[in-house]
Order: sequence, then structure tokens, then C-alpha cells
Amino acid sequence: MKLRLAAVALAAVALAGCAGTSKVMLGEARAPIDPAQVRIYGSPPPGSVEIAQLEATSAVGFGTQGQTDAAVARLKREAAALGANGVVLVGVGGSGSPVGMSVGAGTFGRHSGGGLSVGIPTTQKKAAGVAIWVPEAAVPPATTPRGGAAAHRPQVMFG
Repeated sequence: MKLRLAAVALAAVALAGCAGTSKVMLGEARAPIDPAQVRIYGSPPPGSVEIAQLEATSAVGFGTQGQTDAAVARLKREAAALGANGVVLVGVGGSGSPVGMSVGAGTFGRHSGGGLSVGIPTTQKKAAGVAIWVPEAAVPPATTPRGGAAAHRPQVMFG
């Protein structure tokens, strides 16, 4: 039983480290900013300047919305580190990766034991975007239907 728990713990640790980001520089980086200041766009606003093409992946899991959110948050963190105040979201998707886990068998004298093998279907969410710098004059203030100020939250949907 301890062997099974150790195998499960080892697999969990190995899977947790499978998240990451990659970038291809398209322009010059600026001074880093707070990731909370990075906005997500469906298309580049007029006057925006491309800084880098980004791709981020979540940790391996079971295909939850939290994984998608984590991949987008990674895009925002990477963009902020480059001084970008926006990310044009190009796409969000997932890829499956079957993960196998097994426990062996053996004999010792008159005693013998069996094993167990379990396949766990998992996915990893990916998000791709372009880090941009948007001059303040290029971003119109967001308003509610009644004319009050509200946070800008563009809705980007991918089918």
C-alpha cells in the first residue's frame, strides 16, 4: 500500500511541473508592470505596438475551466514582465495526454504478489496571444449601459 501511495505522489509531483510559457520577441520590451494592469483583447486596438508572441500552458489536469484561466493568467504575467499592458488572445485549446501508472509484482519464497495498472486521461490547456503595448489615448473608457464607469471586460469566445 505504501508503494502505491508513493507512486501516486510521485506522479502528482511530476504532473504539477508541466506548465510553462514560451515567447518570440516581435519588438522591444518595456519596463515590467503589474500583471493586474494587463488587459485581454479580441483584436488589437488602433495604435497598439506588438512586443512578443506568447504561448502558455497550464498544469496537466482533467480539462477544467481553472486550467484555461491559469493558462491565460500565465500569458498576462509573461506580458507584464515584458512591459506589455495588453494581450490579443489568439486562441485557447487543449491537448490530451494519457498518463499511465502501474505497480509491479514479484515473489519472495512461497509468497507472491500482483500489480495494478491504471490509465488516467488528462489534458493540458494552452493559450496563445500577442503581447502588445497600448497607448492610453488608444483605449476608450468603458461604460455601463446607464453611462457609469465600469471595468473593461471584453468577451472573447472560441468555438
